[in-house]
Amino acid sequence: MQVLVVGAGVVGLAIAREAALQGHEVIVAEAADGIGTGTSSRNSEVIHAGIYYPTGSRRAFHCTRGRRMLYAHCTSRGIGHRKCGKLIVATKAAETNKIEQILAQGLANGVEGLTLIDATAASAMEPALTCVAAVLSSETGIVDSHALMLSLQGELEDHGGAIAFNTPVERLGRERNGWHVRFSGAEPGELVVDAIVNSAGHGAQRLARATEGYDPARVPRLVLAKGNYFGFAGRPAFSHLIYPAPVDGGLGVHVTLDLAGRMRFGPDVEWITEENYNVDPRRADAFYAAIRTYWPALPDRGLVPDYAGIRPKLTGPGEPAADFVIDGPADHGLPRMVHLFGIESPGLTSVLSIAQEVVTSLAA
Repeated sequence: MQVLVVGAGVVGLAIAREAALQGHEVIVAEAADGIGTGTSSRNSEVIHAGIYYPTGSRRAFHCTRGRRMLYAHCTSRGIGHRKCGKLIVATKAAETNKIEQILAQGLANGVEGLTLIDATAASAMEPALTCVAAVLSSETGIVDSHALMLSLQGELEDHGGAIAFNTPVERLGRERNGWHVRFSGAEPGELVVDAIVNSAGHGAQRLARATEGYDPARVPRLVLAKGNYFGFAGRPAFSHLIYPAPVDGGLGVHVTLDLAGRMRFGPDVEWITEENYNVDPRRADAFYAAIRTYWPALPDRGLVPDYAGIRPKLTGPGEPAADFVIDGPADHGLPRMVHLFGIESPGLTSVLSIAQEVVTSLAA
């Protein structure tokens, strides 16, 4: 079976690799000139444990299963990662119930390594931290996302797959012998393939509406939630990731670490209507206020604007977070066609598990 995957972000690459491993002929069409230029390279690079998501949801299933798969994948291939653990903290008594609910949700999802600890135990682990209680998640970690994507690309190509860069897909039409694909770019053209996976990220809704025979009522709205990050100018104060209680639209301004030892803070949630990746230095004021609830010693002028990412969300302010949408043939009735929408966090953690579901659904 010849499979076209649209989008060479981490999700598209994982799906393409999985399809190639299963013996399919795979082409990836990517509008940009490289892999992972969008959401995949603008995130916290956190390997999530699977704590926050409703039991039975795709997010809970794929995050928990995908996390185990991802650790094994990175270990066997020498991809940089570290299981550093994280603390989800209550900074006042009123938040204790919230983190206890998070703990219960994680246990219901089958997440291992979760423990409720008091302020003394938390301070023993992280002397710079101020809190009244915390949930320790020992399975949370960090990963070199670019190295991961290069690994997926390499395995795809080793199994005969290829990536066509600078190749925006404009329209998909159904023919008797497969899917007719029209693409633009420097060398516009057409081809016919057996199967299509729409993993276009922020462009997924547009491509779904340009798919002949696909009910436009099935296309969810796209809501852009920008996440800004600020770097820290000094030495890291923490060895674990530190997360506050979640906020509307995200997990709060948290401490993230990278494999080079840098500490940064973010993302916040900035609801926007048009894509832009500029970090407004004025947002630092809100960052200082949020961070000092759990790290009062954050020095003045300690934060510097770093980078921003944009979550491809399906729900807006005040609305419950939507589940991943993986709309396959069994759902919409079109053969060998899968559209993916809203693959935001924990998408990076979940990619290997998502890839298996998608490729299996194509063969059904």
